[in-house]
Amino acid sequence: MFKTRITELFGIEYPIVGGCMMHITGPEFVAAISNAGALGIMASAMFDTQDKFREAVRRAKELTDRPFGVNLSLFPALRPIDNELYMEVILEEGVAVVETSSHRPPEDLLARLKAAGIQTMHKCVSPRHALSAQKAGVDAVTVFGTEGGGHIGEFGLSTMVLVPRTAAILDVPLLAAGGIADGRGLLAALALGADGVTIGTRLLVTAECPIHANVKQALVEAQELDTLPILGSLHNTLRAWKNAAALKVAEIEAAEGDMWQMLPLVAGTETKRMIEGGDVDAGVIACSQSIGIVDEVRPVAEVIGEMVREAAEIRERLGS
Repeated sequence: MFKTRITELFGIEYPIVGGCMMHITGPEFVAAISNAGALGIMASAMFDTQDKFREAVRRAKELTDRPFGVNLSLFPALRPIDNELYMEVILEEGVAVVETSSHRPPEDLLARLKAAGIQTMHKCVSPRHALSAQKAGVDAVTVFGTEGGGHIGEFGLSTMVLVPRTAAILDVPLLAAGGIADGRGLLAALALGADGVTIGTRLLVTAECPIHANVKQALVEAQELDTLPILGSLHNTLRAWKNAAALKVAEIEAAEGDMWQMLPLVAGTETKRMIEGGDVDAGVIACSQSIGIVDEVRPVAEVIGEMVREAAEIRERLGS
C-alpha cells in the first residue's frame, strides 16, 4: 500500500518504526510491533548484563519471524553503558537493524555493523546532525521534531519544518518523528519528503504496551497541552507527560536548582516504579503532544493497520 525506501531497506510491510522507549520496548512489545508490519526497536540499555540482553534478543526472535531492531544509546547515563557488550550479541545473534541516538555514531561501529550486513539508522534533531550521520555511513536517518516525546534537543525545530529541510539535503532514506500518531500524520510526513515515520506515544496506549493500566488511562485522558519540556538547564531537553514529577523538575529548574535535586525525580528507577506499579506521579515518562489525539487503548496491530488505511483513504480522497 505504501512502498518506500524504508520498507525496502528494512524489509517491512509498512513505512512505520516503533520508537525505542526505555523500560518499555522489551522483546514481547517489540515482537508485537514487528508482527503488525512495522519495525520494532528494542532498548538495549534496559538490560544490565550481556546475558540478559542476549536472552531478550532470542526471546524476540522466538516471537516474530519479521525484522526487528536494537537501539544503542549514546546518551550520557548514570549507569555506564558498555555498548561493546551489546554489539557482541547483535553480531552473534544476527539482529537485522541497529539504531543509534544522541551523539554522532562512531564510524568504526557502523563499519562493523555494515560488514555483518546489518542496516543502521541514527536519530537526530537537526538537518546538520542528519547530514553528519549520513557522512558517518548510516543507511537511514530519523529526524525528531520538538513536538515529540523524549530527547528533543535544544533547537526547537518542529517536524513540519525539520522534515522537508532535511529531505532536501540527504541522499539516504529519511524517517520523520515527533507528534505523529495517526494516518494523517503518516501521510503528511510522506508528503513532506520522509520515507516513513517513527511513532512512540501512540504505542504507549496499546493493549500490548507493558505499562500499568493506571498510566495508560491517565494518558488516554491527557490532552495536547499536558506535556512539557524539562531538563533544558542540563542541555538535555526532554518532552515529558505533565505529571507531578515532571512539574517538580520544572519548578527546580525555574529556581535554578542543580542536577542533584532533579536526579531523584528523573531517575529510571522512579519511571520503572511508575510504569510497573501504577503510581502515575512517581516518575517522568516521555510523551508527545500527539497524546491529545489518542483517545483509546487498542491492540498494536489495529493501531498500525488503521494508520495505514487512514493515510491511504486520505491520499485517494485528495487525488480525486
